[in-house]
Amino acid sequence: MPMPTRSSQSGFTLIELLAAIAVLGLLIVGLSRGVQTGIIIRQKQAEYVGATADLDAAMRILRKILTRVPVTPGDEPLAATAEGPAFRGEHDRVSFVGDLPTGLGQNHRAEITLFVRDNSLILAWTPRLHRTLFGQQPPTSETELVRGVARLELAYWGADFPDQPAEWRAQWEDAAPPDLIRLRLVPSAKDHRRWPDLIVDSKL
Repeated sequence: MPMPTRSSQSGFTLIELLAAIAVLGLLIVGLSRGVQTGIIIRQKQAEYVGATADLDAAMRILRKILTRVPVTPGDEPLAATAEGPAFRGEHDRVSFVGDLPTGLGQNHRAEITLFVRDNSLILAWTPRLHRTLFGQQPPTSETELVRGVARLELAYWGADFPDQPAEWRAQWEDAAPPDLIRLRLVPSAKDHRRWPDLIVDSKL
């Protein structure tokens, strides 16, 4: 039986080394591509979260202030403001007396108006005081909730009288709010976010 030679007992052939280097190169390229893809996906996710964060926050605020329009302890609608009924809804803006969250777990009563100006959804409010002030009235504060809004479309579900069928209306002006409020934000041409309608039970 022939004995194995020295060259066949140790080391690798040139072909084996080239094959190992090629496989290692493919692994490195694959890992590099995978890392790059992961970074791109992460960046896209961060951009999406950042783009929708203000919208999500705005929808939470709107749902909170529209879910239940305040009433007196006797469940009677709030008295009208100095400018008209406590709730005045139009197709592109709504004004009502509501509870505005302070961010500290409390609310304060305010006269609130929601509208679009300069491609931004604006929440304006004036403190509603329990006593009548003589002289200068409290100033109106404004907060920009969402940018990139082309227009605001509102609809109100309810009936004028209990024996009439309820329906969606473009306007609502009464001491009591409608049963439902539908809020639709139409994005501007440059904004590609998807904004679902917000439907709130105002008497919940």
